[in-house]
Amino acid sequence: MADIEKYLRTSAFPHIWCPGCGNGIILASIIRAIDKLGLDQNKTIIVSGIGCSSRASGYMNFNTVHTAHGRALTFATGIKLAQPELNVLVITGDGDSTAIGGNHFIHAARRNIDITTIIFNNNIYGMTGGQSSPLTPVASRSTTAPFGHIERSFDIGALAIAAGATYVARSTAFHANMLTNLIVKGIENKGFSVIEAITQCPVSYGRKNKMGSAVKMMEWQKEYAIPVQAVAKLSQEQLKDKFIIGELHCSEAPEFTAEYDKLIAHVQAKRGNK
Repeated sequence: MADIEKYLRTSAFPHIWCPGCGNGIILASIIRAIDKLGLDQNKTIIVSGIGCSSRASGYMNFNTVHTAHGRALTFATGIKLAQPELNVLVITGDGDSTAIGGNHFIHAARRNIDITTIIFNNNIYGMTGGQSSPLTPVASRSTTAPFGHIERSFDIGALAIAAGATYVARSTAFHANMLTNLIVKGIENKGFSVIEAITQCPVSYGRKNKMGSAVKMMEWQKEYAIPVQAVAKLSQEQLKDKFIIGELHCSEAPEFTAEYDKLIAHVQAKRGNK
């Protein structure tokens, strides 16, 4: 069992999250993954953007950077390029990563830079007023869609895979142990890793969509999540309205900082021959 407290800035508590929010569960899963791998706290950088989830970096006892909205991956890219030996993790929300930060997300995946990104997906802009995000499901209600959201939502896993990420996984706040293990694998992957963590927002999303208490929302996660190993055994009818959890994709590709170092060495050697 991880000694979670040594990885926390307890002086920053109490936290700002609403009662029933799943962000604390995901934070604990990230910390347990770091502890399992025995990462050096002084060589582990946590970068976040803006939003409910992004406040997590302020509670974590590492070198942390709380950046601008949607820009966590740009800061993280600079850090990783400057010091490739560091462990760089990005904490971001569904709106932070796929709306204002969407372009940075796809290009970080395309580059396959060795950064592990954990996306807290609560289907809504929770901190700034409950607006729809690119991951808000069709027909869901929000402050910007009081009569129901009509835009299709992104499939984060499919988007990350198509953009070039070499490790992609999904879990939920209910499946916290699975989430920890997937984050471990994401950190171990030498390339761009994306772990989507589906979590409950009982105040801004659940209340507006009559989903009941935080417990009810976690029961929904349990009921509608299908482990990737079980998908082949189920019919299309059985899979309707469900979502897949587990390891969705794992592949190999050249890692960006390693390729950049090769380029520098090549240019320096060429100049030395002149």
